[in-house]
Amino acid sequence: MTFGPASQLGVALFEETPPLEAVPGQSTEATESLISAVYRQILGNAYVMESERAVVPESQFKRGEFSVREFARAIAKSDLYRSRTFDTCPRYRFIELNFKRLLGRAPDGLEEMRAHSTLLDTQGFEAEIDSYFDSDEYQSAYGENIVPYYRGYKTKPGQNMVGFTHMFALLRGASSSDLKGSISGKKPVLNKYVIQETPLPVIPPSGGSVGNGWSFRDPATTAPSRLGTGVGESGKVYRIEVTGYGSPGKVSRVSRFRRSNQVYFVPFDRLSQEYQRIHASGGTIASITPV
Repeated sequence: MTFGPASQLGVALFEETPPLEAVPGQSTEATESLISAVYRQILGNAYVMESERAVVPESQFKRGEFSVREFARAIAKSDLYRSRTFDTCPRYRFIELNFKRLLGRAPDGLEEMRAHSTLLDTQGFEAEIDSYFDSDEYQSAYGENIVPYYRGYKTKPGQNMVGFTHMFALLRGASSSDLKGSISGKKPVLNKYVIQETPLPVIPPSGGSVGNGWSFRDPATTAPSRLGTGVGESGKVYRIEVTGYGSPGKVSRVSRFRRSNQVYFVPFDRLSQEYQRIHASGGTIASITPV
């Protein structure tokens, strides 16, 4: 299930593009398309000059010596990837980009980030990259021959809500790149929010109203408190807008009429419970924002 109307949240292109998979006997054109898709995913939609391409891994992939996974691993271990992320970004920006690009999701929380930070300290850059490609999660999601893709924006039962909202802070539309196309650039996007386990408002990637825009920004103000300013995270209130509920039966239809929208004001400590209730009843959430 996709979170809200895909076109409004900047993920329509991801939703409408099927995963790319290498198959035996594929054409030269199909192989070139796969190579381009791997570069685009692993490098965060950044432009790659001919002189920067990984010529040897490309040749190995074309000859069938590399699967898609091993080709993607080679790009992630390349000097190009290292120079654009590991050498120039703060540690936690590097790690959150690895999660986004290699596993297609945001990190689940502080412990997951901390584990990868420790791995960097003890075993280095290449071991950090290998940890994603060698994981059971990667194998289950992509296998050997599917190009990694963004999947963290899709809701699923049991999903960590904090990590789910964080994905929209990392993924701001199909046309932007991670570094030059993002207002965060080389700065961590999620650092303090991961540490505090704070969900983030989900805002459209474009729009004319204040607070919207193609790039994610912190809210101008914090959410008001039920007990007064400064009582802590548990006192904040959030606004959940639901665009429509699916009709009962085998075919789920979501109303497109504005009057079908419903808005709920939910305290922080009930946010996860309310999200699960809406999801279970077939609702489509358009936004979660501080009041």
